[in-house]
Amino acid sequence: MRMNADIGVIGLAVMGQNLILNMNDNGYKVVAYNRTTAKVDQFLEGPAKGTNIVGAHSLAQLVAQLSVPRKVMLMVRAGTVVDDFIQALLPLLDEGDIIIDGGNSNFPDSNRRMTELAEHGIHFVGTGVSGGELGARFGPSLMPGGAAAAWPALKPIFQSIAAKTDAGEPCCDWVGAAGSGHFVKMVHNGIEYGDMQLICECYQFMQAGLGLNAAQMQQVFSDWNDSELNSYLIEITADILAVKDDDGAPLLDKILDTAGQKGTGKWTGINALDLGIPLTLISEAVFARCLSALKDQRQQAQQLFGADISAVSGDRAEWLEALRQALLAAKIISYAQGFMLMREASEQNHWDLNFGNVAMMWRGGCIIRSAFLGNIRDAFESDPQLPFLGLDPYFKQILQQSLPAWRKVAAKAIESGIPMPCMTAALSFLDGYLCGRLPANLLQAQRDYFGAHTYERVDRPRGEFFHTDWTGSGGDVASTTYDA
Repeated sequence: MRMNADIGVIGLAVMGQNLILNMNDNGYKVVAYNRTTAKVDQFLEGPAKGTNIVGAHSLAQLVAQLSVPRKVMLMVRAGTVVDDFIQALLPLLDEGDIIIDGGNSNFPDSNRRMTELAEHGIHFVGTGVSGGELGARFGPSLMPGGAAAAWPALKPIFQSIAAKTDAGEPCCDWVGAAGSGHFVKMVHNGIEYGDMQLICECYQFMQAGLGLNAAQMQQVFSDWNDSELNSYLIEITADILAVKDDDGAPLLDKILDTAGQKGTGKWTGINALDLGIPLTLISEAVFARCLSALKDQRQQAQQLFGADISAVSGDRAEWLEALRQALLAAKIISYAQGFMLMREASEQNHWDLNFGNVAMMWRGGCIIRSAFLGNIRDAFESDPQLPFLGLDPYFKQILQQSLPAWRKVAAKAIESGIPMPCMTAALSFLDGYLCGRLPANLLQAQRDYFGAHTYERVDRPRGEFFHTDWTGSGGDVASTTYDA
């Protein structure tokens, strides 16, 4: 059997199949394998018929057809399945061969796998893949990280199949060491959670508050997609609102309002807590999905309280423009918080992430692709150490100009009973970030009062800690100082 295939792909669900077809279109010979081998034959006789794609009915057969260094990409469910395939592949591979995990794995697993495989001389790469089935087929965003020695062998393939910006730049570049690729993909998905929830909140404001029907909202989102809000998620929202059911009624109105999730948004929130980053908007987006799952409870509570959303009065066009500005500003905060999290993770893990490159990788192909990702890249190219995206002149101007409209929308939503957890969380975050003195001095006094946790003083150098006997009946002994 000839050993001339460029790469092997394990897993023939829709993402695996479409990536293989994409690779074939770009001139690469691919070996396809699936644990249920009948799927291999179905693929070869179906979508892959007439291509240069070949199949394998065993891992040994797959490996035997690969050129050196062997490159094997796993497109399987995250978790133990990945580890099982790695263990099965190890005896078949040689030093210098490469295993790529293209699933939504949790980055600590990728850290572990890279270390374990390095002991066998095998290069491990954890690659975020975004864009859904169409992206996989015609150009995804790819975020590879792990063993840097593997990148020269993977770069031509990955950058060929990746989406391209309008300037022809591939939406794929090396991210960094260990699990950094999967971490960046995790944050991407967290921002995706935030973007989607913000759009849903605007949809409810329009529908329940302003009384717009599906056709009117479809036109609004279509118009917004021609503004600074131009993005994949705004585009598909307009498409969704235009689809009608068999009876001619909007299909969207018939979809049950309980949202699912696969875990990456939750992981993003957990890592933000671990790293001490105030990822308020994305966390609220995760909790909004959790709240949506309580459908029966919500219906009972609505009846018990007699709750209803009040109509939003006033000029409809003015409200829609205010809502557009509020969405744009909140969307900026969603990305800004995501980049804050990546910056802290990069510092803690010594990944040396290039945030401009990350923005470029998200510029096309992925779910959160949007027009202003080019501006994000410009911001980090201008100041690689930028701590908060809102401090860049371009984004600072948008946030300042949008604040009055943003406050107007948030206040009206609260007044009318329209739940906008992400919109209001983003505004509160910005207010807190812009506040030179927060009430945490009282919080520290409370902690010292009941737990002798000590505090610092504004009139003394940072790093000096003090304890007060607040009641006169306590003591002078302080608790160990720590953050809580």
